[in-house]
Amino acid sequence: MKHTVLVTGSSRGIGAGIARRFAEDGHRVAIHYRAGEAQARALYDELANAGYRVMLVSGDITDEKQCKTIAAAVRSTFGFIDVLVNNAGVALPTQLVTDTSLSDWNRVMETNVSGMFLMTNAVLPEMVSQKRGSIVNISSMWGVIGGSCEVAYSASKAAVIGYTKALAKEVAPSGIRVNCVSPGFVLTDMTRCFDEDVIADICEETPLLRVGTPEDIASAVRFLASEDASFITGQVLCVDGGRCI
Repeated sequence: MKHTVLVTGSSRGIGAGIARRFAEDGHRVAIHYRAGEAQARALYDELANAGYRVMLVSGDITDEKQCKTIAAAVRSTFGFIDVLVNNAGVALPTQLVTDTSLSDWNRVMETNVSGMFLMTNAVLPEMVSQKRGSIVNISSMWGVIGGSCEVAYSASKAAVIGYTKALAKEVAPSGIRVNCVSPGFVLTDMTRCFDEDVIADICEETPLLRVGTPEDIASAVRFLASEDASFITGQVLCVDGGRCI
């Protein structure tokens, strides 16, 4: 059975990998972006030209009205949203918590936590009405083990995990599953700025001795959203090469 899938923050990196995987599997995919229109359009062109069913949708997930508009646009084009992947997120430069301003702290929380909450609320009522649906939230290994000089980001991603577990219990009687993927270090455009020596050190600290790829994360998300995981909810799947062991 083919589904309609909305992936927030899917213009690049992990989000783009997730959107590409669902599209290649034959699902209808909404590619969401806030500011990266050029990258989102490039991904759309790539997938549409290959014959996959995709659409573009833009909006700020920290704005409740815009979240509702995003959901309505997807429904208008593809119908009922079967799968929501809350991927959009931001991080701060590595810094001491005492150097983190309140405005920066709030920006991280508004996007990584409130944005997830608002986007979920925009799709959840119809899922409850239909008695079906799957939500996959993207956390981080820092949400599991905490990262020094990554306090705001770690706190926000830990909140994603708590939200996932609580919501899973709340909506399970309605036939809706809620799970979470916690990636480790993933090589994307954002992380390619790291020196080769730094990446080599990260590989040495990882039991599987390599960094992750967007495809690694996409495979985990695809599994949790699929019927193969129909008896799985409220779980946190660490896709980190063993860093959180």
